[in-house]
Amino acid sequence: MLDPKVFKAYDVRGLYPAELDEAGAEAIGRAYVEQFEPRRIAVGRDMRLSSPTMQEAFMRGAATAGADVLDLGLVGTEMVYFAVGSLDLEGGAMVTASHNPKEYTGMKLVRRGALPVGGESGLLDVRDLALAQSRNGGSHRDGSVTEGSRESYDIWPAYVERVLSFVDGDAIKPLKVVIDAANGMAGTMLPPVLERLPVEAVRFFFEPDGSFPNHEPNPLLPENREFIVRQTLEEGADLGVAFDGDADRCFFVDDTGEFVPGDFITALFAESVLAREPGAKIIYDVRASRAVPETIERDGGVPLMERVGHAFIKARMRKDDAAFAGEVSGHYYFRDFSQADTGTVPFLLMLELVSKKGRPLSEILEPLRSHYFITGEINTPVADVALKLQELKERYAHGRISHRDGISVDFDDWHFNVRPSNTEPLLRLNLEAMSEELMEEKRDEVLALIRA
Repeated sequence: MLDPKVFKAYDVRGLYPAELDEAGAEAIGRAYVEQFEPRRIAVGRDMRLSSPTMQEAFMRGAATAGADVLDLGLVGTEMVYFAVGSLDLEGGAMVTASHNPKEYTGMKLVRRGALPVGGESGLLDVRDLALAQSRNGGSHRDGSVTEGSRESYDIWPAYVERVLSFVDGDAIKPLKVVIDAANGMAGTMLPPVLERLPVEAVRFFFEPDGSFPNHEPNPLLPENREFIVRQTLEEGADLGVAFDGDADRCFFVDDTGEFVPGDFITALFAESVLAREPGAKIIYDVRASRAVPETIERDGGVPLMERVGHAFIKARMRKDDAAFAGEVSGHYYFRDFSQADTGTVPFLLMLELVSKKGRPLSEILEPLRSHYFITGEINTPVADVALKLQELKERYAHGRISHRDGISVDFDDWHFNVRPSNTEPLLRLNLEAMSEELMEEKRDEVLALIRA
């Protein structure tokens, strides 16, 4: 089964087996290799119940089309990115549906250098080839293609060394950290890293289990954060960390149990990166708090704004040789990690940062929280996305307007971005003001216009 709608802007994702099954995965594997003609690729999988057979099918299709396949086995998404970058492979695939509910399957595809394959970079061509194969019952190529080889490959030792190289292990103090792995890949990835650190890790839901018996592996939803907030407070921990399903994103809770927005994390990490690499270029997305560019400038770095989405961020990192990039959604990218996003490196950086500053995380964040008042992302279904964006443009024509991603409007003491969803008729609002009262007033004003 291969429903065309499983091909999204940045990856492949759908219900298993109703929208995407093993036959579909095999067709995608074959089409991916026929489209990009990589000689060697790495393929990994997450802990979802369907992932072993879906990975097997994808590898079969890729090898049939002539690629040599390194089977990484059960790994986090970032380990595929790392393998492709560090082994100089020509492509890779991770069988995962990331933070989606248990009924889903999917895959993230990359090319040489761990560059993502998305809607604007070949995924629609892969879709068309795979659908044609599904209809015709096989490849459109002649029989002269030599089948590729398949072998297991252990990326773990090199991966653990690489992530630990981002921090000074001796500087990390015996902090108490509560970790919610959500029965996802963090439960497999973190133990070999944690055994090298002096921290007291209070571990929850570390058993990989694709039925997600405790809660969905999506910490962006407040209901999935309730557990980590409660446990951080109960344990009297220095901080809490929650990972998403494939562990390429992590989310932080401070010592008072308060969730830390991704833009504030980006500002803190920018500080750390610039201490190591003065003058570095750092990328942030259009939704971010002004805390990010202002921190980067204060510390002598070069702030670069980019559209939301890993395909755009990763391309910009290469173009401008940026050292680091952060997205509000909890994706953090590092030049020295195959210019890719990782959940483990931010976890380590936060341990180092709190250790070195010698103060509670809530205290470290206080200057940001008392100066920048953000709404977080607020989603509203709308009947006509284009019409609503035009209305916003006309209503706020007296502001500084940018169309880089949806519409961004800047005033001296407040600003907002409204962008359409890639997958549904929704508008997403992110707004910030320099006082709490002004933030609430402008949030209600803009939302009233969107919802009118």
